[in-house]
Amino acid sequence: MTYAPRERPLSPHTTIWRWHVTMATSILHRATGCALYGGGLLMALWALSLAAGPEAYGTFKAILGSFPGKIVMFLLTLSAFYHLAKGIQHLIWDLGYGYKVQTASLGAMICLAFSGAATVVVWIIAAMTGAL
Repeated sequence: MTYAPRERPLSPHTTIWRWHVTMATSILHRATGCALYGGGLLMALWALSLAAGPEAYGTFKAILGSFPGKIVMFLLTLSAFYHLAKGIQHLIWDLGYGYKVQTASLGAMICLAFSGAATVVVWIIAAMTGAL
């Protein structure tokens, strides 16, 4: 008996789906989680440079204090606030609320707005206190 190969359905791909804010923020939540792992590695390097002595710590501070270093730190701050906000939205979903399309979309926009505003406020405070 010979069996003909069955046509199996293909999984949807990002080129098939129409992009919407909840889809983009879900992907961004995963990306910021990965970025925060990189931030953890930076914190480990900070601790190692601190333990290695003043010269190593001075080099580390010079690298993070440079323009590219500040961009990395700004993006890590943005990632932390976004990941926090999206995590809270996930907790709300875990409680069974916010599943309507309009509510989920509004929550996604709030996550984006909060993370941007909180990041800017933290960096303004850092600049005002001389931490930059």
